[in-house]
Amino acid sequence: MTNAALHVARTGLDAQNEKMRVIANNIANVNTNGFKRDRADFQTLAYEAIVNPGAPSSDANKYATGLNLGTGVQIMGTSRIDTQGSLQTTGNSLDLAIQGSGFFQVLTPSGTTAYTRDGNFKLTAEGTIVTTEGMPVQPQIQIPDGAQSITIANDGTVSALLQGQQAPTVVGKLQTARFMNPAGLQSMGGNLLTETAASGAPQVGDAGTDGRGLINQGSLESSNVDITEELVDMIETQRAYEVNSKMIKATDEMLQYANQQL
Repeated sequence: MTNAALHVARTGLDAQNEKMRVIANNIANVNTNGFKRDRADFQTLAYEAIVNPGAPSSDANKYATGLNLGTGVQIMGTSRIDTQGSLQTTGNSLDLAIQGSGFFQVLTPSGTTAYTRDGNFKLTAEGTIVTTEGMPVQPQIQIPDGAQSITIANDGTVSALLQGQQAPTVVGKLQTARFMNPAGLQSMGGNLLTETAASGAPQVGDAGTDGRGLINQGSLESSNVDITEELVDMIETQRAYEVNSKMIKATDEMLQYANQQL
């Protein structure tokens, strides 16, 4: 039984160490545009059934509860918390934020579409709207040479004021994608997410329609990480790790006592 206790405490150490890694990643990305915090989800390992509930305890009686011994804990997965981050006004015409659900679409170098909440966009020398890494935003928008200003409406309509004109000219429209289960998207780094079987297929359309959020020009969405909450989780995880360490030490002392006395 004491050897089993060592194993249970070890699983506790492993699980708390993995949770601390999740917390560390959240804190590290507190200033990452559009970042959504992760939460570590725990589950028990299989139980060892010594006596099943309802098993005969005598000819006339049955056990009311039985005897089941747990074998530990593990991290079953991480859940991305998709709550809205606060919008920070920048005044930059190519800084965009989605207020509500939805993702911007970008074309990766491999030719696949990735999704992001980071609307920190730039212009190439050819006038294409791209991410900081140079990946084109989809649908691709081309700003004419010599445009004096760029206006992006809440529904994604992109207009440019050209030289010699008094009224802006519509040059394209940014569409956003929403998913039935956005928590099922796979993180690939670089503020990008990819579609999975769990997320479902993207539902692409105009911003502000069918549950998609509105696009705000001149703003960026901040990370939804709450430093105070993360610090509380960090302290709780540290204490849980220490308790599991003490469990290993106590079990080891019990084994030593048994070896010396028996």
